[in-house]
Amino acid sequence: MVAQIALDGPIGPATAEYFDDASKRALADGAVAIVLRLDTPGGLAESMRQIIASMLACKLPVLVYVAPGGARAASAGTYILYAGQIAAMAPATHLGAATPIQLGGATPMPKQGISDQPAAPASSAEHQPAEDGDAESNKVLNDSIAYIRSLAQLRGRNAAWAEQAVRGAATLTASEAAQQHVIDFVATDVPELLAKASDRKVQVGDRIVTLQLKGASVRDYAPGARTHFLAIITHPTIAYLLLLAGIFGLLLEALHPGAMLPGIAGGICLLVGLYALQLLPVDYAGLALMALGVGLLVAEAVNPSVGALGAGGLVAFVVGSVMLMNTGVPGYDINLGVIAGIAASAAALLGVIVWLVFRSRHAHQVTGDAAMLSDSGELLTTVNAGGEAWMMVRGERWRVRCDTALPAGARVRVVRRQGLLLWVVPA
Repeated sequence: MVAQIALDGPIGPATAEYFDDASKRALADGAVAIVLRLDTPGGLAESMRQIIASMLACKLPVLVYVAPGGARAASAGTYILYAGQIAAMAPATHLGAATPIQLGGATPMPKQGISDQPAAPASSAEHQPAEDGDAESNKVLNDSIAYIRSLAQLRGRNAAWAEQAVRGAATLTASEAAQQHVIDFVATDVPELLAKASDRKVQVGDRIVTLQLKGASVRDYAPGARTHFLAIITHPTIAYLLLLAGIFGLLLEALHPGAMLPGIAGGICLLVGLYALQLLPVDYAGLALMALGVGLLVAEAVNPSVGALGAGGLVAFVVGSVMLMNTGVPGYDINLGVIAGIAASAAALLGVIVWLVFRSRHAHQVTGDAAMLSDSGELLTTVNAGGEAWMMVRGERWRVRCDTALPAGARVRVVRRQGLLLWVVPA
């Protein structure tokens, strides 16, 4: 039996954990080999290295297969392809463009990503770290070159082209990769892959194994519930929404103590969102701008002004949201439509707040003596000139004094108040 593990999408912590768990289950189930089906735009260097470390430590031969047609093993995928005992590709697939990109300037190596961006834009310093004279970028580039060359030498593949894939973001199609001895062969499907791999001798750990895979049954190893959960929360857009839900949930609880539900839900969302962010290539300047923007928007809502705080907060929030995952790592960006929708909603809310503020400045007073002076009501009893009577105003009975004799039911208007006595005149 041959185990099939599929890595589709960006390489991250969830995919690294999935491969490690699935390979161990395959070994325990008696599999004789692993087919690692690959289709990735790249991802995080730390997660890529975890996958390769698991491959090298695995007691089963790993056949890395870029499939189906139209798939790619770009950036981090190129390293993984080189690490397999057998490297194969389906027709109409490609690999390469493995130049590393540092996240946030002086970010440490574990937060580094592998880029699949082409080398054409020479003006972009982050895509050509070897030529900008920056020592740290050169160290990162040289480390990546040495890493992929070591994998090429281990598997007896084209080390010169591997270096070009890292240094110059070179790419190859499936047929070109086979011609240049970057991969072992091209196979249209898994049965053909197993047939072509049979009778080949490969090194697994410290021993040489002859593959006998032709006609073997294939069993898929799907990711478990934990892997699915990690994949969901570490999606940049989901992590972004969880972060916002947590912040606004706690704010609602602070503004309305005792509501309970917003505080509980907000706390859970915030903790899960922060957990996801530590697994993602986050730009912390963007995160700080988002926090500043939310703070200014809340300040505008609590103490409405002419909109200056809100406008500044909206700009900071949008810029920070765009920067949050703008790291150059393929597959780790936030959907701009989500940012635009949230920004439009915040702008609409800000517009309503400012409109209500300006309208309130021209509104009549509704409380206090000033508001009562514009009120009118009906006399409940007859009043003699200079005498006192009772009237109903705003649903309340008040003792009134009038200089004019008026019958009960007459309309009168309040002109001033003296303690609990109102002075009125005919309306």
